[in-house]
Amino acid sequence: MSSTNTTLNANNHNDSLLRFMTCGSVDDGKSTLIGRLLFDTKTILADTLTQISNTSKKRGMEAVDLSLLTDGLQAEREQGITIDVAYRYFSTGTRKYIIADAPGHEQYTRNMVTAASTANLAIILIDARRGVLTQTRRHSYLAHLVGIQHIVVAVNKMDLVNYDQAVYDKICADYLAFAKEIGFAQSREIRFIPMSALNGDMLVDRLDNMPWYTNETLLEILESAPAAHIDADEEFRFPVQFVCRPHASADADLHDFRGFMGRIESGNIAVGDAVTVLPNGYQSTIKAIQLGDVQLQEAQTEQSVTLLLADEIDTSRGDMIVKSSSAIQPVKQIEATVCWLSETPLSPARTYIIRHTTRESKAKVGTISYKVDVNTLEQQPTSDLKMNDIARIQFKLAQPLMVDSYNNNRATGAFIVIDESTNNTVGAGMIV
Repeated sequence: MSSTNTTLNANNHNDSLLRFMTCGSVDDGKSTLIGRLLFDTKTILADTLTQISNTSKKRGMEAVDLSLLTDGLQAEREQGITIDVAYRYFSTGTRKYIIADAPGHEQYTRNMVTAASTANLAIILIDARRGVLTQTRRHSYLAHLVGIQHIVVAVNKMDLVNYDQAVYDKICADYLAFAKEIGFAQSREIRFIPMSALNGDMLVDRLDNMPWYTNETLLEILESAPAAHIDADEEFRFPVQFVCRPHASADADLHDFRGFMGRIESGNIAVGDAVTVLPNGYQSTIKAIQLGDVQLQEAQTEQSVTLLLADEIDTSRGDMIVKSSSAIQPVKQIEATVCWLSETPLSPARTYIIRHTTRESKAKVGTISYKVDVNTLEQQPTSDLKMNDIARIQFKLAQPLMVDSYNNNRATGAFIVIDESTNNTVGAGMIV
């Protein structure tokens, strides 16, 4: 089914970190796939391998159950399912990876959204015997919702259908039809790969069971997949975390030092660039950029730096420094897709706190346009939200926020909702 593969960016990204997640229906083999990747890339410690070997023997298994590498909770091991999001780290000789193993059950939708929020790529597993299921569609929708641009559809357990190419081709066609139906195929890069996570076919090694598949193995796809922040030119966004004023009178250089410390969420900045500080709109230029004790001429996404401005400007934590050429208007009303994380339902009568980058604002629910049935993808009217519900909500804010659309900028287009009475995080939102 190579004709259905949309080619991922083939540039060499070997020096970068790739965050990816596995998702799909229950028992599609997500944990086994991750275990096989760790095993075949030789990143399992000897004592860990011994531990899971002993557990496998206790279960009466002849072979090592590699899924145990990610089933970290006792409840998961007892039930044989994934409940929590399990994160694992591994590296090849050329690249580092962070894997999130997301649970497949509908009741753990919030866990899946949490895993997807930082992923650059999603591996959606499909059991070759069962084809595209409701949970496959649900997880594809959630991956689409949180803005994952690169999708690998892994048709697993091919060994149980005798490595039949016709079975694989039909599943690919069915998935593409569904993806086009929800507008998923038009806005995402989708690749298909047949595999057997249990036996290791097409993960790291090709083996000899599917000579009809001539495209890349899973590891080869991961090695060439684009990392974050390279798919498009992003605008410069620098939320201020801390204003550094040493007031060291004994040091003439530090006596009048005033630096703005934070993490560059997107874009890049250079000495001499014209900037605007929001929400006040004050303008200045970058006088210096410091990374620890090192002076930089320019800095880029994900670097934590100190910016010094040419002018004395009243700036504090929660403000945002942007390039003057791409300044945005602060807003006191936002519309977002929200996943409700709390067992306590959302109440339109209550006041919540919206935490967006380094800034907070009290907020009231304006309107709830609809909630999404994650199984049928239908939009349904509602007046409240329960745990794992996903809905389109409008919030009215007490303080202005500097936001982008989530589709344009995942860092400044996302926020969390906090219960002001308990300080618990009760929701996660993506601004439309």
